[in-house]
Amino acid sequence: MASDTNDAPRTLGDLALEVRSKNAGPFWMTLEAFMPDEQTYRIADALITTELISELYHVAPASLQIFRIPDLHVVKVSFPRPVVQGSLHDRDMHAGQHHVPLANVVLPVPTGTGMGAGGRQA
Repeated sequence: MASDTNDAPRTLGDLALEVRSKNAGPFWMTLEAFMPDEQTYRIADALITTELISELYHVAPASLQIFRIPDLHVVKVSFPRPVVQGSLHDRDMHAGQHHVPLANVVLPVPTGTGMGAGGRQA
């Protein structure tokens, strides 16, 4: 049976077990990408950079904290919330919807390997 490339993961959210966001106190939020194995963790580890998060979330690179936890296959990013939790202009009290831009990041396609994203045959 021929490999169907339509089922290959195309975004970080497709590849991950879970991409989520949450409060890290009233002034900070955290994004987490939980990967199923070491191979997918390496992809997420390379993809989630200060530059990417700064661009996606309009946050100063110096204010980002990235935690790489290879034993758990997790990349965690914390940065200041755009508004204080519970303030008049807070539209997501629990920061539960902020993961969407990160989850929608398109995976790079390896060149010259014949493999698609996530190590699947192209």
